[in-house]
Amino acid sequence: MNRILIHGGRVIDPAQSLDATLDVAIAEGLIVALGNTADFEADQRIDAQGLVVCPGFIDLCARLREPGGEHKADIGSETRAASSSGITTLICPPDTHPVVDEPAVVEMIRRHAAAAGLVRVLPLGALTRGLRGEQLAEMAALQQAGCIGVSNAWQPFANTLVLRRALEYAATFDLRVFINPLDAHLAADGCVHDGQVATRLGLPGIPGAAETAALAYILELVRELAVRVHFTTLSCARSVTLLHQAQIDGLPVSADVSAHQLHLDEQHLGRFDSQLHLRPPVRTRPDRDALRQALAAGVIQALCSDHQPHEPDAKANPFAATEPGISTLETLLGLGLALVDEGVLSLSELIARLTDGPAQVLGLPLGRLTPGCSADVCLFAPDQRQVVTPHQWHSRGRNTPFSGWTLPGQVQHTLLAGRIVFSRVAD
Repeated sequence: MNRILIHGGRVIDPAQSLDATLDVAIAEGLIVALGNTADFEADQRIDAQGLVVCPGFIDLCARLREPGGEHKADIGSETRAASSSGITTLICPPDTHPVVDEPAVVEMIRRHAAAAGLVRVLPLGALTRGLRGEQLAEMAALQQAGCIGVSNAWQPFANTLVLRRALEYAATFDLRVFINPLDAHLAADGCVHDGQVATRLGLPGIPGAAETAALAYILELVRELAVRVHFTTLSCARSVTLLHQAQIDGLPVSADVSAHQLHLDEQHLGRFDSQLHLRPPVRTRPDRDALRQALAAGVIQALCSDHQPHEPDAKANPFAATEPGISTLETLLGLGLALVDEGVLSLSELIARLTDGPAQVLGLPLGRLTPGCSADVCLFAPDQRQVVTPHQWHSRGRNTPFSGWTLPGQVQHTLLAGRIVFSRVAD
């Protein structure tokens, strides 16, 4: 394996409170030195002048569509998209076909990801068999097979007793439970935020209470069971208030937010653009601003992509009949840096929410450039601006409302465990 020296870059590692111009030495897949590299003999040298050098990004929610959704995308295409975006670790939910409720499915995902060799893919196992919300899955076997946590994705539970038993079982094996808080009865057949815009457009709405009511009763179960819960893709201001109070009370809870929720609100729905059919839906400007503030304050620990690639036909019907979701791997950094431009976050805070924050959620020694840690590294040009052009993406999902937007930042190199898995020069 090559010995690599990254020279002259601005090294930002929030886990070490580090922001300085330093050399980074890499050998045997590990970070071996920062700064004092005079005696390091490199096989390869990367000139990083003008670039930010930081830990590889960790994305806590990205659907790769494989197995079962290969007509939309696959592990090969989406991990190429991730590596070109500085992402080195992906968490994929269990709502594939078949569902990730058997060790054999976990092994297949891990085998295909290893064959691609571009990104570390960590699957979540199903909380219930078939995600039907009735019988508990064999969580212990899924954990042994390599699942980093468990989830029921967006699928509802038959009742709250099943949810309680699932949380108890997960707590027994110290498994973190990833939850999309949603009361399915309150959400019903809604497709947008339940507000004035929904009324004007004549579209069925999903009230904020569909999220906050579910989050509130889950927090009460956490209070009783002391199970570790991570709430994913929050969308409401009230959810932030409930989450913050739970953290003050010492509950073992964390959360992430998708990057697009911090830039869009219900006013963007005016043209019935099916690219804006999302789950959870974009909500009001005050909701968006509350999410921004929570991310800046660290109440929300991680920024995720919530990547959901679709084939063109999935977005070709009338708004309510289309499939929800955006292809977002290749806009994650740009949308994050746009928040820096707007003064919502500092550059170090943004990198923290993409690296150390999600690593702490997972409890893994990733997202840092400490000597001895895996050499997962992203090098990007922060001032390089580019127009979002989906037809040039590596992802097979071109479904995005950001087409034509000009966003800051361009990834130049990505390293996974000391291997260069993406280089723009060679792209």
